[in-house]
Amino acid sequence: MALGAVGLLAPAGLAAQATYSLEDILTAPFSTDVVASPVGAALAWIRYDRGARNVWVAEGPGFEGRPLTEWAVDDGQDLASLAFSPDGRRLVFVRGGGPNRAGEIPNPTSSPEPPERAIWWSSLDGGLPQRLAEGASPTFAPDGRSVVFLQRGQVYTVPLDGDPVARPLLRVRGSARSLTWSPDGSRLAFVSDRDDHAFIGVFHLPTGSLRYLDPSLDRDGSPVWSADGTRIAFIRIPNERSRLPFSPLRTALPWSIRVADLESGRGREVWRAAEGRGSAFHGVSGDALLWMASDHLVFPWERDGWVHLYAVPASGGEATLMTPGDFEVEHVIQTPDRAAVIYSSNQDDIDRRHLWRVAPGDAGPTALTTGTGIEWGPAALADGTFAFLASDARTPAHAEVAPGGRDRRPLVAGFMPPEFPHGSLVTPEPVTFEAEDGVRVHGQLFLPREARAGERRPAVLFFHGGSRRQMLLGWHYLRYYHNTYALNQYLASRGYVVLSVNYRSGTGYGLEFREALDYGARGASEYRDVVAAGRLLAGRADVDPARIGLWGGSYGGYLTALGLARNSDMFAAGVDVHGVHDWNVVVRNFVPSYDAAAREEFARLAYASSPMSWIDGWRSPVLLIHGDDDRNVPFSESVDLFEALRRRGVEVEQLVFPDEVHGFLLHRNWLAAFEAAADFLDRRLGATATAGREGPP
Repeated sequence: MALGAVGLLAPAGLAAQATYSLEDILTAPFSTDVVASPVGAALAWIRYDRGARNVWVAEGPGFEGRPLTEWAVDDGQDLASLAFSPDGRRLVFVRGGGPNRAGEIPNPTSSPEPPERAIWWSSLDGGLPQRLAEGASPTFAPDGRSVVFLQRGQVYTVPLDGDPVARPLLRVRGSARSLTWSPDGSRLAFVSDRDDHAFIGVFHLPTGSLRYLDPSLDRDGSPVWSADGTRIAFIRIPNERSRLPFSPLRTALPWSIRVADLESGRGREVWRAAEGRGSAFHGVSGDALLWMASDHLVFPWERDGWVHLYAVPASGGEATLMTPGDFEVEHVIQTPDRAAVIYSSNQDDIDRRHLWRVAPGDAGPTALTTGTGIEWGPAALADGTFAFLASDARTPAHAEVAPGGRDRRPLVAGFMPPEFPHGSLVTPEPVTFEAEDGVRVHGQLFLPREARAGERRPAVLFFHGGSRRQMLLGWHYLRYYHNTYALNQYLASRGYVVLSVNYRSGTGYGLEFREALDYGARGASEYRDVVAAGRLLAGRADVDPARIGLWGGSYGGYLTALGLARNSDMFAAGVDVHGVHDWNVVVRNFVPSYDAAAREEFARLAYASSPMSWIDGWRSPVLLIHGDDDRNVPFSESVDLFEALRRRGVEVEQLVFPDEVHGFLLHRNWLAAFEAAADFLDRRLGATATAGREGPP
């Protein structure tokens, strides 16, 4: 039975506020990464509270959330890789961010003593959290007495009791990842990544022996064990050297699923994707391959143009569609008994997420949650209890539980601070519109609460990053966009009409929309959606067409810069947060071997699709915001754009965060960035700032 949205109302006694500050709306904690204990009834998750990150737990039957750790400082040290011990009484996690190519751990506070990325553990029975070793990707050994983890691509082990000295468990060529224990705990499977190929390795602890299963010239990954531990299934993806990011990929050399026998090491193909749609592998959030109790393998496939779950017998055969319809599956887990799958999707609600359950052989999925909220990130206990993360238009992301699969409620009562302006937030409206080439685009429209008839207001277009993202009709499940949703709400509270645009090449609307022809570095076809959105706003009776601005981060910064460079006649100002300005530079950041001289046709089109190639048409003022330890978009992108604009006399303002990364780690930097953005837009789009300016055609 589906559970409707509950617990999403303002706590009793919280008065609606007529006005609020950015600091107020950013006070709400953000929860993520819910996990369930393998035995007993315990749940754990990570909570971000104004920059302080902590592990929280809740134990049945009451499931009252409490903090397990007590870090209280906005120090930018992320938590990740949360996992329970086999007995369900201990938790292991990682504190600290990953290294850049120079091996530097993020240090956004510019501390003279650089931080580290380290493995920590904590007990549900009390005591302070304990540091174990430098490393990442921890997993408890099956006996629960030690932790196995990765350090610089090698596999290490460290005991929990006694002297916590980390030692190599095995050394391998390439870089190890995806550590996976056999059911009896005697073997450890992993992926050995070797750049243009990857193997499935199996280490036998009793003998200290290592073998690679069914090695090939392709890229193998996602290993999963059979229930009896005698076989491993994995995904095989052909290597394609010609593939470059930020350009459409609708088809590829077809991927396949193979099953290897542990005793012989030999493997065989049990399923292969057909040519055409779905031949290029596209995964989900969670495990891409599940071995069910029914001896079926469950996996994602886009054969019909949507990301769906399919099942195939482990012995081989035809794949059966489990989740039919025009929607996409996203967050996927297996139930503890391996009988079914719980997942999130936008089925019947294209701009939200709800939870569903399905098993091989079912007539169709069963809804677990419904309503006008958003639910994602499920975790399940053996007794049918499941937990998840939830939000809605006015309630930020938080953890919930449905004990026994019924009567959902928040895991932390009264989780919103009193200053959070719950009652003052608006509910965005879904809108759709067509670009000039007929592509239908979705968006979310934020309207001021107290608009007066006949009044023309300033307006702002927001573009998400990615571009593999979908903004929703409520607080987002990713912290970056959880924060940007807050700024869109704040701008609406200040009288702006705000339109958040889910432009082509984003997720949620099918393969053809995501892999849009000529998008990104292959022609910037999504810019048609920018122009269509601008004209939509300009045609509204409540919008002043001379006061339309743009803002966005990363890929959204790219579209902001492209809009200002190509259509300063339409867009009066923009806030470009760590945006892409020359695709040839950014592609090389993701593919270091990329040589523009050797890819002349691609490089020419990539530059023509970049804001830098349109720089002579840029007239409108812009605010540039960037952290100089950005690992996604090189800081040089803003440096070079700043120089080019100054040479052309364009008004440029700047906000630079030394040692900050792409998705700002410090809460105070998010606040500073948003305060600067709001102030800039107020000054540039105010009633007199653009007097006499003509609107778009």
